[in-house]
Amino acid sequence: MIKNSKVQKRNRLHKKIRSTISGTAERPRLSVFRSNKFIYAQLINDETRVTLLQASDRTLTDKVPKLERASKVGGLLGDAAKKANISQVVFDRGGFAYKGRVRALAEAARESGLIF
Repeated sequence: MIKNSKVQKRNRLHKKIRSTISGTAERPRLSVFRSNKFIYAQLINDETRVTLLQASDRTLTDKVPKLERASKVGGLLGDAAKKANISQVVFDRGGFAYKGRVRALAEAARESGLIF
């Protein structure tokens, strides 16, 4: 019997999460993707299938640890959402565990004014 790989398990969990979570224009979905090097976050309206805002640490030039970069991404996304008059979101962790960089991004987004 072949065990599922880490990626297959995360994808299966992500499908399960997405079956219950959906973003709207009033309350978009905050989707998080974490790779080994970078972290990405998007605000998505699932009704029209449009990405409203996005932020990632690929654009940051600071040489800081990944956890701090994730916090900056959450802050950047929260500030951009404020300017776009978005205050409430639905959090989609993308099948990743709510710890480490995913948690740092979520907490920074909350501190910058997003409600979820």
